[in-house]
Amino acid sequence: MKDNVAEEHLYLAFSHQYRDSIFPLHTSISLFLLSYCDCKLFKVFLVPTGEDVGDQCVTKSLAGDLEVHLISRCQLPVVVQSCTLPAVVVKDDKFCRAGLSVVLRHIIQKTFEADPSKKDVLELLGFKKTCLKACAEVSQWTRLCEISIPLAVERFLTASPEHSQAIPPDILLLERKLGEPVRVHNDDKIRRQKLQQQKAGAKTAVPVLGEEASEELKAEVHEHPPSSLELSVAFSKLLAQEAPEAINREATHIRRTKTSDLPLLDHIFAEGLYFTVADLVLLPCIHQFLVSSKKQGKNLVNLPLISSWYRRVQEVPGVKKAAGKCNMELLQLPELVSAPEEQLQDSTSVPEELEEDNEDNHFIGGPRPTMTKLMENGIEAKFSPHPCPSWTLDWTSLPSAVSPGEGKMSRDRALRKQQQLNNLVAAVTKLAKSGDLIVDFCSGGGHVGIVLAYMMPSCQVILIENKELSLIRAKDRSDELGLNNIWFIQANLDYFNGSFNIGVALHACGVATDMVMEHCLRARAAFVISPCCYGFIQNTVKFKYPRSHQFKEILSYKHMILCRFADQTAVQLPPERRLIGKQCMGLVDLDRAWAAEEHNYSVQVISMEPESCSPKNNMFVGIPA
Repeated sequence: MKDNVAEEHLYLAFSHQYRDSIFPLHTSISLFLLSYCDCKLFKVFLVPTGEDVGDQCVTKSLAGDLEVHLISRCQLPVVVQSCTLPAVVVKDDKFCRAGLSVVLRHIIQKTFEADPSKKDVLELLGFKKTCLKACAEVSQWTRLCEISIPLAVERFLTASPEHSQAIPPDILLLERKLGEPVRVHNDDKIRRQKLQQQKAGAKTAVPVLGEEASEELKAEVHEHPPSSLELSVAFSKLLAQEAPEAINREATHIRRTKTSDLPLLDHIFAEGLYFTVADLVLLPCIHQFLVSSKKQGKNLVNLPLISSWYRRVQEVPGVKKAAGKCNMELLQLPELVSAPEEQLQDSTSVPEELEEDNEDNHFIGGPRPTMTKLMENGIEAKFSPHPCPSWTLDWTSLPSAVSPGEGKMSRDRALRKQQQLNNLVAAVTKLAKSGDLIVDFCSGGGHVGIVLAYMMPSCQVILIENKELSLIRAKDRSDELGLNNIWFIQANLDYFNGSFNIGVALHACGVATDMVMEHCLRARAAFVISPCCYGFIQNTVKFKYPRSHQFKEILSYKHMILCRFADQTAVQLPPERRLIGKQCMGLVDLDRAWAAEEHNYSVQVISMEPESCSPKNNMFVGIPA
């Protein structure tokens, strides 16, 4: 183990305990991962959500061999008080990580850094370390694991008997996803091996178990040899072994088979063939659901894939041990046979809001018919005059760490970034007063937030960004400048719930612009936002387009035509095409502005100066009435 590891504090919410879990389930999940990783690097605090916290002795027993401490919410570090738990912060530091996926990924990374021999722990992050990395706002899978399943199980457990009979739709969605074909890196090779075995009628080779394999896994494999190639590959991965050489030699006719004609791979674990942190997130949730269902006498015949997954996860080395530490009594489920297909279809119907948007987005033709339809109803793109078109920071007099030219940015790009910052900083300066809290959403490397913190020392600035490395770079620049009025939060936007005075975002991609506006409207905060990546705009669980009543009365999903063509403003495009792109940008942002005005805001859509500073040169300035 490495020494000199900075002490980090892990804060977990605590509402109540039920059977062998602590609620909310995000807390049980976090404690289970700590037990599975045998991680003692964090000082763990339970933060009661109510006044009555009950018998804490029982609570501590459910936390395994971890020492837990109680702390009230008002005792939390200031930066943590603005976040939804779980959250991690280095003691006396200003860098906070918040939200389940971010915190779990951090626990895994810190465990491996402290003990590089724990390669199996690092493997939990999956291929290219991307498991649950995409934020829940844009990833249906992350949202299902991180938010939907835990909430669905919590509601299921607290529902009255007459309302808890039906299987939650999100559980049914998980069952359906476990039945979808698996896509993994290099799956062409594995699928050819599967085809070869099918042709030969051969049984899968049983992996040779090394000394590092647990006795329970050895016994399981020898008593029940893997029945498929997928299981064999999964076991080989768990044991850090290469798949047997015998299945690597392909016959000529196998090599010549088209990829489209190869057999599909089946799920072994939640994300496919390999055991990842997604399985550890789902296990405490599905366990509670199954225990409750069993007590209610429910027939799980319509959840054969979830039941098989639940049994299989128990075979993974370390899972039963971690469950024992957390007093989770895992069930021994029988093999289930699926119900007739027509019955299964009836019982596993998923509500429309859980389905992905299937509207046809492959539009034929350009945006002109849509623009004409709007124009006939008196709607055209319009831009307010820039309030201070020639205002600029004196970049030559500022420390180098303030300038966006720091790092690998080219001189031309650094100049354009400075011009963009001139626009945002000018607008924020006109809005801000001493003591204001300014939040830089989607902050990236901190170009906006660091300039604001340096130029406005009487204000406080919070940077929020999902990408860890970007935020670390921002903190390094802040430390170099000695700024003491700035904080950093690595989290998805939804995990920030603090109050603030001004929200700012430079080039918030796609739906992120609408999310930032929503945060500002909820906090009754002013906002200065420059949108980007209009082509990534899509209907989500939270947002439907168009946004304003005026646009909804005229357009339906064809609003997305404007979004697609709003991205066509690159300098290498013909001038006429760029002009249409700019008009589409203006219409999309006019819709957003009118949606904000419905919340009693005054909003201006402005073109940044000079317009050449960026192909995406629109900027909102919104002020609550």
